[in-house]
Amino acid sequence: MNKNNIIGFTLIAVVLIAFSWFNQPSAEQLEAQARQDSINTALQQKAEQERLTAEQNRKAEAEAAAHGDTTSIFHNALNGEAKPVVLKNQKLELTLSTKGGTLSKAVIKDFTGHHKNAEGKYDQQLDTKDLTLFEGEEQCLNFLLAGKTDNIITKDMFFTPSNQTDSTVTMTLQASNGGKVVIDYRLNEDYLLAMKLRTEGMSGFFAPNYKEMDLEWSDRAKQQEKGFMFENRYATLTYKEHDGSTDYLNETSAKENEKIEKALDWVAFKNQFFSAVLISKDDFAANALLTSIPQDKGSGYLKNYEAKLKTAFDPTGAKASEFEMYIGPNNYRLLQDIEEKSEFDKDLDLQQLVYLGWPLFRWINRFFTIYVFDWLTNWGLPMGIVLILITLLLKAITFPLVKKSYMSSAKMRVLKPKLDEATKKYDKPEDQMKKQQEMMALYSRYGVSPLSGCLPMLIQMPIWIAMFNFVPNAIQLRGQSFLWIDDLSIYDPIIEWQDNIWLLGDHLSLTCILFCVANLAYSYMSMRQQKDQMVGQQAEQMKMMQWMMYLMPLMFFFMFNDYSAGLNFYYFISLFFSAAIMWTLRKTTNDAKLLAILEARYQENKNNPKKASGLAARLEAMQKQAEELQRQRQNGYRK
Repeated sequence: MNKNNIIGFTLIAVVLIAFSWFNQPSAEQLEAQARQDSINTALQQKAEQERLTAEQNRKAEAEAAAHGDTTSIFHNALNGEAKPVVLKNQKLELTLSTKGGTLSKAVIKDFTGHHKNAEGKYDQQLDTKDLTLFEGEEQCLNFLLAGKTDNIITKDMFFTPSNQTDSTVTMTLQASNGGKVVIDYRLNEDYLLAMKLRTEGMSGFFAPNYKEMDLEWSDRAKQQEKGFMFENRYATLTYKEHDGSTDYLNETSAKENEKIEKALDWVAFKNQFFSAVLISKDDFAANALLTSIPQDKGSGYLKNYEAKLKTAFDPTGAKASEFEMYIGPNNYRLLQDIEEKSEFDKDLDLQQLVYLGWPLFRWINRFFTIYVFDWLTNWGLPMGIVLILITLLLKAITFPLVKKSYMSSAKMRVLKPKLDEATKKYDKPEDQMKKQQEMMALYSRYGVSPLSGCLPMLIQMPIWIAMFNFVPNAIQLRGQSFLWIDDLSIYDPIIEWQDNIWLLGDHLSLTCILFCVANLAYSYMSMRQQKDQMVGQQAEQMKMMQWMMYLMPLMFFFMFNDYSAGLNFYYFISLFFSAAIMWTLRKTTNDAKLLAILEARYQENKNNPKKASGLAARLEAMQKQAEELQRQRQNGYRK
């Protein structure tokens, strides 16, 4: 790594630290923010109360109208008792309610969940037998059918179940004229629920040109993991455009009624590790309205999701409106299998619910990390060992490049005395270009490339970023313990406290501390390596920049303290082995022998001189241009 690279990375660190420092709120701003948060909370409560009031008024009006108008064909459907109807298999248990005829509870089996303690906080251990994704009024799917003189709002009406088995049920909304609205449910052997909505004997109820029905789907995404802030980052309302890509609403800011202009294959209400996905066979029409509103820490919820959708509807009843709902874990391979089991023959691309990063990093994870991870986990190894083995494999793959880079740095280190001697006459500021030219000429004669030291960083940085996206989304780490770590998918606190501290949160994560200490040690070793090969002013500049480089681990501590123990553990192990490799290469390199090889190469190049190329040639051309410009200026002064 040369001076320009060091300056570049240092400036990046300075900008990040300065940005964090200058943007920290003052006491007045914190007080104002607290007041604003109180106002926002009050507004949210008011809005929620207004929504409930409006809902109650609308329901009362609908019931009053139905009771008052005995000619309404759904007069009797507004009265009844909400009864549960359970569908289940070995992986899923779904409860439907006769009121509304749709899901009221979803339990994912064999995935343990947290429960709150007496203080309302989530316990460290995952200790409930199964995971409840939603229940009661947390989730609602409402079908709205507009008739000529009357409307059908399914969530307010009572259905009659029939043909019930463990995996099937028919929910029927009976009209007084003999017509019916029927929803057929079939739970497959995995996490896929098939739904078909159709009408019987109601063609005269709808206008002849009525071809679309409305759906309103809402969900309060429950906090399922201990780390609220970390889980909230990965909880998103995600959707798939028909014949297009997937996208999601901003995960941190409130998005109300964002209009999606293209038709959609599916909409997903996603937590970090689990999702509920609604899929339409005939697509959801363009201009769907989607809403995602983050919730406060301590509320027990992450986001309020809502989707207002339209899809094809046949009023004659000849064709049913078909849907599928996936309710299950965000497991990459499982989601790929679900697409094959879907009966809609569509390119669903559901595996995009597992976020793997931007295209380059997604490619690394998709075609390398996942395959290696699957291969190692199939051996039944502890997940901590899997992360160590992945790290060792990556280090083995990149070792030839790392060694080549180290040897390039070692060559520059053993040549440093000769460079100091050859360039000591260029100490004046105006001679720096000549000094650089002389240095590059010497490097060229000795067969050394000063730029090759940056190659390992360029190779390893995409891998680091790819793992940054992969590890937090790997559901296989959820609930897995290793050494002192109770759960690799969340932070591992060695101490916790009640209130949040700015930038620090409410805990100290041990793996984050280890990662930052390893980062500090590796930075120290790297700086020593760079210092040993710097010449002249470069060495002086290195001394001034050292303390800046040591601030990077501190910045990483505040960034990663809230991240999962699995990710911090991977970074710790990666840096540990990087430092070990550097130390081993340093101990096994014979400087005298290396210098002798370089001297022999120098004599060979001296006897058979070659034309300068690459960076040396560019520096030589720049030097000649500078000398010519200086000569022209001097001639101008004489005139």
